[in-house]
Amino acid sequence: MDIGICSYSFHRTLSAGEQDIFKFITDCKELGCTVLDPWCGHFTLLREGDQRCRESDDPIAAGTLNDEEKAYLDKIVAAAKAVNLPFGCIAVDGAHIYDEDAKEMQIRRGIAKRWIDISHHLGARYTRIDAGGPEDMPDDVLAVIKEGYNDIIAYAKERNLTIVTENHFGPTLHPEHVVTLLENIDGLGFLFDTNNWAKGKQVQAWEMTAKYATVTHIKPFSFDENGLDPSVDLPYAFKLLNETGFKGAYGIESVPKDGDERGAAEKTIAMIKKYAAA
Repeated sequence: MDIGICSYSFHRTLSAGEQDIFKFITDCKELGCTVLDPWCGHFTLLREGDQRCRESDDPIAAGTLNDEEKAYLDKIVAAAKAVNLPFGCIAVDGAHIYDEDAKEMQIRRGIAKRWIDISHHLGARYTRIDAGGPEDMPDDVLAVIKEGYNDIIAYAKERNLTIVTENHFGPTLHPEHVVTLLENIDGLGFLFDTNNWAKGKQVQAWEMTAKYATVTHIKPFSFDENGLDPSVDLPYAFKLLNETGFKGAYGIESVPKDGDERGAAEKTIAMIKKYAAA
């Protein structure tokens, strides 16, 4: 069983200046992870570089990694190799496919391809790029999303990467739209988040989409005496994933209400080992 932690699980620790990408790597090793699943927010220097895409008439060219960024990535790769952990899924914000504004959509495409290059440099397996768009996903929006994913999937394939969409916001809050995307876009994988579904659709969504899961985000908010989140039936999600023969990494994206991010990561790992392997 592979286990990773989406570094968004430590976003408060990051904001407090108590963790960076290098400490994230050593923390993951200490916590017993087998893969690294960083969120783009932990790559401080690289996020600053995304601004070049916004300031250029050619966002794709502007996103090309410069020597300083490559040197920064080389240090990150070395840190990961030092603890013998490979990179799994890089979760990218701000690179979603659809936007009503054509210029903004072009900028986001440049950011997406830039982060595919970053993922490739790290030797990652997956890059999470969101679909974007309105929740109802009309046919004209679907056509744009499909074209965009086809573009970046081809770009990623040349770099031995798989693009995964996630139930995150917009149309992907609804399981029927997630299924539409996965059934109509060749080569698109799915980051199955146990949360992030439209109100009242969580269990239905699990049942509809578990079979498509490539990787996961297990998202507890609190823990009871059994090590489970009393607000959500995560063992049922594990059961559904097991029934599909899921062999991907169990990624953790804990968002603890009490603010104890490391403690929540530890408890979520224990939960996965106890209930997902059952």
